[in-house]
Amino acid sequence: QVQLVESGGGLVQTGGSLRLSCAASGLTFNYYHMAWFRQAPGKEREFVAAVARSGGSFGYADSVKGRFTISRDNAKNTVYLQMNSLTPEDTAVYYCAADSRYFGTGVYEYNYWGQGTQVTVSS
Repeated sequence: QVQLVESGGGLVQTGGSLRLSCAASGLTFNYYHMAWFRQAPGKEREFVAAVARSGGSFGYADSVKGRFTISRDNAKNTVYLQMNSLTPEDTAVYYCAADSRYFGTGVYEYNYWGQGTQVTVSS
């Protein structure tokens, strides 16, 4: 079955950096658009970034543009999220998502989800 496994979360100070990874299995990775979402306590899950299956198109939430970079390695079946200049507002559980049909920003557009990795940014 399809599995998405996130890693790389942790505790970091304001201004620091983290790199999240999401390893995919059980699917033909280069057929799938990949995305990162996040969910802070008491808030809805929100779009962070997406990369098309070709790796040639990208999308970012306004709140992370210029600070976060999404990338993928189709040979390793892995998608990454490089996060720089982190602030406490970035504290959330970060989820990896995949879908073969849509390249979008909506939670409902992604069919497969990982379990999430916690990112905590201290002030």
